[in-house]
Amino acid sequence: MDPSIFIQGMIIGLTLAVPVGPIALMCIQRAVTDGRLHGIVSGIGVATADSFYAGVTFFGLTAISGLIIAHQVSLRLAAGVVLVLVGIRIFLTMPAPLSVKTEHETYVKDYLSMVAIAIANPLTLIFFVAILPGFGVVFYENSVLSASEFVGGIFFGSTLWWIVLCGSIGSVRSRISAEHLRLINRISGMLIVCFGMGMLILLALPYVQG
Repeated sequence: MDPSIFIQGMIIGLTLAVPVGPIALMCIQRAVTDGRLHGIVSGIGVATADSFYAGVTFFGLTAISGLIIAHQVSLRLAAGVVLVLVGIRIFLTMPAPLSVKTEHETYVKDYLSMVAIAIANPLTLIFFVAILPGFGVVFYENSVLSASEFVGGIFFGSTLWWIVLCGSIGSVRSRISAEHLRLINRISGMLIVCFGMGMLILLALPYVQG
């Protein structure tokens, strides 16, 4: 095992996970309203999707990557619509006080929903296609072992970030009032809707300008 390959993967995993976008907001919102484990499991779903795209790129699965890129407009359209709908749902949700026991989504649903939403964004694949050639040592050692180490590093780095972020948020969750939860839902919902609308507008611009 070459530690440098694993560390390179970790760096890329962190690079993908740290920026606060609509997916990160969903994980944060779940950590606040449902608990740290729901946020962490949701984040692991995102890390899984990132690792999938890394594997597709690294192993040279041209048929799959070509299919995803060829249908990226449809995928981004679906992702934009889903983000708008999820944002509206979060905005309208009236959370109960944390002292009141309420039913939450299952961990499996948390995980699978984030895998689906993250995979629906082909920009992650494009990111890997653009960034991985910069790590020439990985490609020169083009082997199953080095590929597995690299993809494993990406998964580990991304997962580590979600554990730290959602774990930290969960540690202060007990101090958040119902009023604060409603405010967090309103702000998160609006931002997620804005991200989704932004994706849809960017997709529509070429057709409007044409």
